[in-house]
Amino acid sequence: MHAPKKRGKITAAIAGLLALGLALAGCTTNADKANENLSIAADNFEVQRHIVGINGITGDYEFEVVGRCSVKDEGHQLEVTCRQGPDDYRKHMIGLSDNTFYVAEQLDPVDVSVYHTRIILKPETLLPEVELQTGKQ
Repeated sequence: MHAPKKRGKITAAIAGLLALGLALAGCTTNADKANENLSIAADNFEVQRHIVGINGITGDYEFEVVGRCSVKDEGHQLEVTCRQGPDDYRKHMIGLSDNTFYVAEQLDPVDVSVYHTRIILKPETLLPEVELQTGKQ
């Protein structure tokens, strides 16, 4: 008769620990939220960056990019997409060797909230642009 009560208490304790673990896993620090919002701002070309590739052996600059750029590290290839003007975007693909590393520095402060998640909806990306190509007959 005592076994079902004990089993019920153990089950309740396990459920409570699982609920506490899920609640703690969902906690986000201010630094995490600011980092996420800065990444969103950079991917929307709102962050001025200075990106430098450095030869790890000689210390020499291998490349340099300055501008409102989004950076994507693909292992041995760095993809840098920069906004040059209102409708002018340029993508630069830079090969990285074992001896080359890069530093991406944010040049200007960006005002991001640590209390709110930034969500950006762009209707033009929801409805794709259709290009019609026809063959000659």
